[in-house]
Amino acid sequence: MNPERLRSLLEGVREGKTSLDDALRELRDLPFRSLGFAHADTHRHMRTGFPEVIFGGGKTPSQIAILLIELGRDGATVMATRITPEVAQQVLPAAPGARYVEAARIVVAGPTPEPTRGRGTIAVLSAGTADIPIAEEAAVTAELDGNQVVRIFDVGVAGLHRLLSHRETVEKAEVLVVVAGMDGVLPTVVAGLFSRPVIAVPTSIGYGASMSGIAALLTMLNSCATGVAVVNIDNGFGAGRMASLLNRVRA
Repeated sequence: MNPERLRSLLEGVREGKTSLDDALRELRDLPFRSLGFAHADTHRHMRTGFPEVIFGGGKTPSQIAILLIELGRDGATVMATRITPEVAQQVLPAAPGARYVEAARIVVAGPTPEPTRGRGTIAVLSAGTADIPIAEEAAVTAELDGNQVVRIFDVGVAGLHRLLSHRETVEKAEVLVVVAGMDGVLPTVVAGLFSRPVIAVPTSIGYGASMSGIAALLTMLNSCATGVAVVNIDNGFGAGRMASLLNRVRA
């Protein structure tokens, strides 16, 4: 149940338009609903104010579809991450109204909110084009959280002039998500140039010595620039959600 539906339900009880029994029937599934294979947390959206997320890895298409339907009742927005095109082909027919954002590998059920929940813009930067899937996961997550997002891709340190050509756009952003594999240096460079919080995302892109992203992770953790926070390897979702929290308009 989303906060708007809960408010409407309570107002209906107060105004005598909804009986207590009807309200209890709607609220009985809070705070979770048992599905046999999972306990769907129907209350998390109200606690956090952000769309519920399903990690698609390791789940069957049927499980993903059921969770999308159950968590998306009453119009709540739900997202499922790490969905391959092959899995999406099976999920979408089973979850009416859901859509697939292939660049981010995310299936979305429910509306995309207006970008009015953030104080400013979130800029998502990628070092290379190979990092774009993780960068898109971060960008789409932030958009589903109600933020305005700008994408700046393929601006790694191998050609730093590419980043500098976007200086004005980056300086206008409230929060920066910087995604990089290989040497993982871009977040340090960005943090040294711009006075904005930087969320660094190491990716598993790179040759053998990159150790599937560990080299980039260690570079980011050892950054000599201040204002850099690091999420896990390939965790675009975590970066997008953290950026949303930093950018959030407080009531």
